[in-house]
Amino acid sequence: MIPPISNPKISSFSSTRVGKLAGPVTKEGLGRSTWTFLHTLAAQYPDNPTRQQKDVKELMSILSQMYPCKECADHFSRNSKAGSHAEFSQRLCHVHNTVNRSFNKVVFPCERVDARWGKLECEQHACDVLGSTASFWK
Repeated sequence: MIPPISNPKISSFSSTRVGKLAGPVTKEGLGRSTWTFLHTLAAQYPDNPTRQQKDVKELMSILSQMYPCKECADHFSRNSKAGSHAEFSQRLCHVHNTVNRSFNKVVFPCERVDARWGKLECEQHACDVLGSTASFWK
């Protein structure tokens, strides 16, 4: 059993946010986090990618094979193409909306995708998607 937190500032935070994270992640929580990650990644994706296209295809392939929810993984396998920034962002938005419709959730207006998940504000392009991680593990 986890002992109660005595600090009232932390206690009120933990009961609303951390308390929900104390148990296993839910399918909905994992999905929401994954979509946030993917949309944010797409927002950083270059307008004229070269090596990044292969990396996105590989990422989506890995997600489609290893994602803990098979139903969700199937959506990733259909989203492995990434031409330009606009194409990748729009494709993700449309796939996400397909998923939302299947759960009777509100769909997002894809023309507003860049306003919602825009470029991160990083100094000297430190957030740009640079490309292959082939040498990362060496």
